[in-house]
Amino acid sequence: MPIDDISPWLHEHRYPASDLRAERRTWQVVAITAVMMVVEIAAGRIYGSMALLADGWHMGTHVAALGITAGAYWLARRYADDERFAWGTYKIEVLGGFSSALVLGMVGLEMVVESVERLWTPHEVHYNEALVVTVIGLAVNVACALLLGDGHSHDHGHAHGADEKKCAAGDHEHGHDMNLRAAYVHVLADAFTSILAIVALVGGKFFGWARLDPLMGLVGAGVIAVWAVGLVRQAGRALVDREMDHPLTDAIRKTLEADGETRVTDLHIWRVGRGHFSAAVAVVSQVPHTADEYRARLACHKELVHLTIEVVQA
Repeated sequence: MPIDDISPWLHEHRYPASDLRAERRTWQVVAITAVMMVVEIAAGRIYGSMALLADGWHMGTHVAALGITAGAYWLARRYADDERFAWGTYKIEVLGGFSSALVLGMVGLEMVVESVERLWTPHEVHYNEALVVTVIGLAVNVACALLLGDGHSHDHGHAHGADEKKCAAGDHEHGHDMNLRAAYVHVLADAFTSILAIVALVGGKFFGWARLDPLMGLVGAGVIAVWAVGLVRQAGRALVDREMDHPLTDAIRKTLEADGETRVTDLHIWRVGRGHFSAAVAVVSQVPHTADEYRARLACHKELVHLTIEVVQA
């Protein structure tokens, strides 16, 4: 007879993703950065300062990147219940972090080009105006970093309770918010370049070291490039489901094979949320247990929010 009510066996595909508090704080940082951008561009035109204009348009790239971060949060939240997304909307956030990291890399490349140009052809620098703007910019970036840092939350993928002892040892990771991390790195990069700029401007103003400014620009670009590459790798790994080297893979295999009879013949894991995974496993045994019994063995791995098990008798 057909089953009338299948609700006890239905699976929800809405996994922890969008962080509303992080989204709100990111929008606040976008607003603050946008206001600073407009002020710098307006002041640059009023006072005829290229330094102010350049910094203002540079700030615009960060507004765009932070806007991508905030927009990704909004889209992930808006489509969280859309069944067309087979594994939820978490990867919208990851894609936002990846895109933001690419923008950060372009900012670093722009800094390299401009710094090299200024090494060969030094430009006139209005030190007093530039110092005032840089100090204000640094203060704004520090405030934004504190705002984003305070909202930086983690989903903990730890297993708890007595069942944890039955599991093979695994790395129960903290679920980092890659989207928020990208925004945070943008703000830190801007603060870091502001510090380097202050050093260069002080050196140029009081000691006549005109070429210190482009040299500091190259140093800043190098650091930004390292940060951007790290973000691209982390987000890209999640986007293409390169998770089979994650410690959870070996932990699942060891847990299921702990009875000495069962062998795992196929195993796939992929990330569906911050610190949350889905897995598809095939096992073979001469005296196999039921799928529910194998599932119970893995219950201590709280980071496994969706599990499919195929059991084959040898």
